[in-house]
This record gives sequence, C-alpha cells and structure tokens, in this order.
Amino acid sequence: MKLRVLFVCALLLAGCAQPGGTGESGVTLRGTGDMGVVVERAAGRVMLIETTGRTVLGRVDGLGDLSHASVVYSRDGRYAYVFGRDGGLSKVDLLTARLDKRIVQSGNAIGGAISQDGRLIVAANYTPGGIRIFDARTLEPLSEVASTYGDGSRRAKVVGIADAPGNRFVFSLFEAGEIWVVDASDPRAPRVTKLAGIGKQPYDGLITPNGRHYIAGLYGEDGLALVDLWHLEKGARKILTGYGRGEAPLPVYKMPHLRGWAVAGRLAFLPAIGRHEVLVVDTETWREAGRVKVHGQPVFVVAQPGGRQVWVNFAFPHNGVVQVIDVPSLAVVKQLQPGRAVLHLEFTPRGEQVWISSRDDNVVVVYDTARFAERVRIPAERPSGIFLTARALMTGF
Repeated sequence: MKLRVLFVCALLLAGCAQPGGTGESGVTLRGTGDMGVVVERAAGRVMLIETTGRTVLGRVDGLGDLSHASVVYSRDGRYAYVFGRDGGLSKVDLLTARLDKRIVQSGNAIGGAISQDGRLIVAANYTPGGIRIFDARTLEPLSEVASTYGDGSRRAKVVGIADAPGNRFVFSLFEAGEIWVVDASDPRAPRVTKLAGIGKQPYDGLITPNGRHYIAGLYGEDGLALVDLWHLEKGARKILTGYGRGEAPLPVYKMPHLRGWAVAGRLAFLPAIGRHEVLVVDTETWREAGRVKVHGQPVFVVAQPGGRQVWVNFAFPHNGVVQVIDVPSLAVVKQLQPGRAVLHLEFTPRGEQVWISSRDDNVVVVYDTARFAERVRIPAERPSGIFLTARALMTGF
C-alpha cells in the first residue's frame, strides 16, 4: 500500500512539474529552443511552429491588428511578446498555446524590445509618439518617454527601436531627425540622452551583434547615421553619405528594414533606398566596401549564421524572388522563387534552414540552405513575420 501511495504521489508531482501542462492545441512537455511563431496577419493570430520536425504545433488568436507585427521573446524562450499595429501588446505562452495577457497601450505602434535582463518590455509608438515601459511578467505600465521635439508641442513617430547593454533602449525619431538612448535601470524614472541632427527622416535602425553600434537608415537623404554607444558624448556621425551620387531614386514601394542580422563577419549588408543595390560596409572603418546589384529594391537583407551568405527579399513588383549573395565574392549565386509576395525570412540558429513567408500564396516555405532545396510548404493564412525563439539570446532582437 505504501509503495502504491508513493507511486501515485510521484506521478502527481511529475504532472505538476510540466511547465504549462498540455494546452488545447496539443502542446505537451517540451523545450522551446526550436520553436517560433509565424504571424498570420489577416487573421490576427500567430502560428506556433517547431523547426526540428518542421511542423505546426498550434495557433493563438485574438491578437488584434497584425498588419505590421513584430515579436520579442522572454529570456527563457517561453513567452512571445507580440506588438500589433493597433497598439496592442500581447503575451503568448508557447508551451500552453494560450494568450497569457493582452493590453492596448497606444493608438498606433510599430514594434518593441525587451531589456537585457528580461525584466522590461518597451513598446515603440507612432501615436501618440514615444515609448512605454512595462513589467515583462505582468505587463504593468511603469513609465513613458514622450517623443516631443522642437518647441515641445509635437511628438515624433518612434522607429528602429533596439535593446542595448545596460538595460538601455535606442530608437530614432522620424520627424525630428534624432536618436535617443534611454537608460531604464530605474524603469519608473528612465534617463534620456538625445542626439540631434542625425539626418532626415530616420526610418529604421539596427544594433550590431556586440551591442556597441547603432545605425539608423535615412529615408530623406542618401546616407546613414552611426552612434557608438560606448561614446555617446561623440554624438552621431554620417556614413555612406551621398551613396546615390546624384542619381534619381526609384519610387519606393515598401520601406526597407534594418536589423543586426545584416552583419556578416566584419561586413554589414544594408538595403539602398530607392535603388536595386545592397550596400556593403566595413564595420571596422564604417566605409563603403562594395555594392551588390540585385533583382529589385531590397527589403530584408539577412546574414545566414556563420556569415558566408546573405539572403535578400524585395519590394513590389519584384517581391516573388529571394536572392543569395556570396560574401567572399560579393556576387549573387542563387535566385529562388518561393511564392508571391515574400515578406520575411528567418534562419534557424545554426543556419541549416531558412523559413520564408509567401503572403499571397498563403504558405511558409522551408529551404535547406546547403543545397537550396525546398523541404516543406506549410499552409498559413497571409503569413508575414517569422520569429524564432533563438532571438531570446541575441542583442537587438
């Protein structure tokens, strides 16, 4: 009898130890290291996926307007924080496939970030403009930094937000032409350093993988703004000034994106505004190291883990193609056609797979990067962003 009681107790304890238990979508005890989410933008939901078997584990609905959604992860990879265009901030539990909590924190938002220590979530807002800082566990609002500029009566749109070492957050102000660095060590009383005169209309930003340099792309002029976060007293400086060399830019159908994934070794690969080119920058000197002619206007320029190749997708009307650039030769070595309206691509942490969303074909296509071979097509409703949990361990993601 005693043995049977002990056995039953052991089973009960084992069941209680399961993180999240079994969700309605059949997600059982497992690690989160090979998991991720795919945004199904038209449906207001995310699809939970795993990359080992390349399967769908479940879906989570009720996330609002995901027409320009982005995602960051808790440091343990269990929770996905989804930032919606409608100002919604949703905390999704990957292990139970459930919505843990959702708040609407602004009228129009464009993304967010998580702090170095994982305690803080920051939302970047178009309307009313500025950032809001939240407790990552409860989504309790802690403070707000309004993006006022000029005489203080106007607020700028916040773009290009990234986390930085020291529980800092870096972002750009579109209308103001400024970069701000917010120290959130005391999240209820954040300290702000403002760098003015960076250039016209910063549209997005990236932080290098070592967390030292922040680069803002400029929509209103040819060039980019660079900030050394070790030496804020030096302000921002321009790099690649006048890369268009007086040529008339093409119409821009979709804003390019910048992120730390564009860094391969000592080279950074950046989209050129209004041009069919990828710009190559030496991150030791911050001078141009080359250019690559590509199929269309680049949107995402993504370095494969290991840095040997860089994959590029494009704006309309060339958005059914993905090209692969060989880093040593700076030449396009492969062209793929995953489907219509390719919106995003994401590598697995060691780079053996790339997941690509084709919005208009309602599919996510997975390729073997060593052979450029298609492995599987996963049906998805209007898929856009793909975000894997490996981001939890990376600065700037």
